[in-house]
Amino acid sequence: MPAQSSEVAPEQTALCASVQQVSKLFGSFAALRQVSVDFEPGRCYVLLGENGAGKSTLLRILAGLLRPTMGKITVFDKHEPHDARERIGYMSHAPMLYDELTAVENLRYFAKLYPGRQCLAPEEVLRQVGLDPALTRTIGQYSQGMRQRTSLARVLMPIPELLLLDEPFSNMDVESVRQMVELLAGFRHASRTIVLTTHQRELAAPIADWALTLRAGRVASLDRGSPTL
Repeated sequence: MPAQSSEVAPEQTALCASVQQVSKLFGSFAALRQVSVDFEPGRCYVLLGENGAGKSTLLRILAGLLRPTMGKITVFDKHEPHDARERIGYMSHAPMLYDELTAVENLRYFAKLYPGRQCLAPEEVLRQVGLDPALTRTIGQYSQGMRQRTSLARVLMPIPELLLLDEPFSNMDVESVRQMVELLAGFRHASRTIVLTTHQRELAAPIADWALTLRAGRVASLDRGSPTL
């Protein structure tokens, strides 16, 4: 059971990630304040909180894109995030795609960033997220839902064990959200952990194993099951 203690009984499965008394300062502003939480493998964690609560900062620290000012974070039982980034998939709030390229062209380009590593074929991963790899339209002509699914395909291509999603439902219509939730439910399994942020807690309810609420950079609650509506 995840807890705000970092202690793990010997018989428990190794944690996917452990955050221990982590604080992150930007000048005099504390984005995170002594945050402690454990993430178990094979679970979906939903990070909740108002703007400025620290959700995106925590996600970027888990991704190895930021280092904590104080405290310690380990992933896959013993590594620092920046030393295990090949096992982590991070989908930022921005799609991080080239508008002038098609979805397949985008993924072929990003596949070149993983030399010597086994990746899913662009066509295969696009089918997994419900897109037609033969589509010749460029990303600039895609709907928001299609762009979000292409962005998800980009981070799934190297087969990450820890999947970090920053506002994956942003600016999506109801049907696109439903499709995204179904996709994420299918991707969650014993060897993959999902951590996502959202302002729309009801959207993540079908796939949430745990709801972590941040308030002013601190852990306000960690609740089992779907977020309270």
